[in-house]
Amino acid sequence: MRISVLGGGHGCYAAAAELAEKGHDVRWWRRDGAAFEGLRDAGALTVTDYRGTRHIPLGHGPGHLQLADALGDAVADAQLLVIPLPSTTHDALAVELAPLVQDGQVVFLPPGTFGCYVFARAQKHAGNPARVAYAETGTLPYLARKHGNTVVVSGYATRLPTGVFPNRLSADALPLLRQAYPAVEPVEDGLSGALMNAGPIIHPPLIMMNAGPLEHFDKWDIHNEGTQASIRRVTDALDAERVAIRKALGYAAPHFPLADHYATEGDEWMYGRGAHGKLTDSGDWRETIDLRTHRYMQEDTRLGLSFLVSTGRWAGVPTPIAQGLLSIASAITGQDLYAEGRTLEGLGLDRLSRSGMAELLAQGC
Repeated sequence: MRISVLGGGHGCYAAAAELAEKGHDVRWWRRDGAAFEGLRDAGALTVTDYRGTRHIPLGHGPGHLQLADALGDAVADAQLLVIPLPSTTHDALAVELAPLVQDGQVVFLPPGTFGCYVFARAQKHAGNPARVAYAETGTLPYLARKHGNTVVVSGYATRLPTGVFPNRLSADALPLLRQAYPAVEPVEDGLSGALMNAGPIIHPPLIMMNAGPLEHFDKWDIHNEGTQASIRRVTDALDAERVAIRKALGYAAPHFPLADHYATEGDEWMYGRGAHGKLTDSGDWRETIDLRTHRYMQEDTRLGLSFLVSTGRWAGVPTPIAQGLLSIASAITGQDLYAEGRTLEGLGLDRLSRSGMAELLAQGC
């Protein structure tokens, strides 16, 4: 299959490596093309995971990575566009991508924070009538960190609950998507997929409740010593708000409660059993986190929690934990994170009725 990976983050490196190794014809574009210079000099991307270390050569054709200089070159004739970027990039990238997408393409946002709607709306505003499906899931398919020309993958997703916008294109989009990601499991629609996003549940409590150590130590592992029982209780309460919103909107189980991520038995979570241990054992998450600028604040809190709070308001579901964390984060950053967030109000969707939202999710913009 012809696949394009867009972006230069940790997940983008992991996606490029895995999809090329699976034998797909992979083109890879990033906005900062100069950042590919080291990779071009090396002639290959190195990947290290549970199978050892391998080198994926640059070049053309299946099993290779073709670096694209222009976004249009990456998009042209691709069947699947994979965008494993933080949702903070969506507004700008959606506008650039909108006039380029073509009939039959599937755009995959892992995860999306309702980015499926952001990209579809941009396509409509660009006047591009192409029949394009936008899909999003609850997490990156990889626990990954890049180091120069090497990407280290500590874990792979085993379940990817995924919704498609508009849902009328699901029957075409999901089989194609599963050719690249067999772990994809269908959920009702794009909003259901957005409400599977684990980032706004796991990261805001960890950074806010570890603010002292994060600002004191040069590096701190929020997933290892930073994950204590009191923080886990807050995480569970926050996740209960997410699940309550899903239930109020009529979405069915499984809701993928984050507690399953930490459990060693019971229902398998998105990364399978024992994934938390793999993450902490890797040491790759002992890092410096700037509480003003890090994506855990600007993506998972500013965009993710604001989306959760606004959707709760629209659905009539209280979200005191999400709102409280968002208020604390606003004080830390000196920003009004709700006003600057990704909310139904900001998207112009807060006045939709339940039936109006259902129509939008099914038929598209």
